[in-house]
Amino acid sequence: MSAEETLSEDERRALELVRETGGLHQSELWKELDVSSRKGSRIAESLQEAGLVQREEAVYQGHNTYFLMPRARDLEFSLLMAGDMLSPFIGEEEIDPTSDAFSQWLMNLAYEEY
Repeated sequence: MSAEETLSEDERRALELVRETGGLHQSELWKELDVSSRKGSRIAESLQEAGLVQREEAVYQGHNTYFLMPRARDLEFSLLMAGDMLSPFIGEEEIDPTSDAFSQWLMNLAYEEY
């Protein structure tokens, strides 16, 4: 049985929220779930222990809290791929939509659909 199959309903909702947002502060999590901060902390700890989220110390609105992020294995990178090419929009530089790199990526993306 996988870790996700053993989750309570609140834990499932919390995991879905963390995945949908790409990460959020623990204080936001318990407010979104409409549970007490104590229960929210227990949910976050449980998800971390199960290896489903990463939980890092943070300061949010002047208070010590944790930032919860989906585990890297939960992220769907295939949406950024065209064949074996990673999207040219991943990175720090600005991409020219008329560039060869972008054109090649688009051609690979179009080729995959056939």
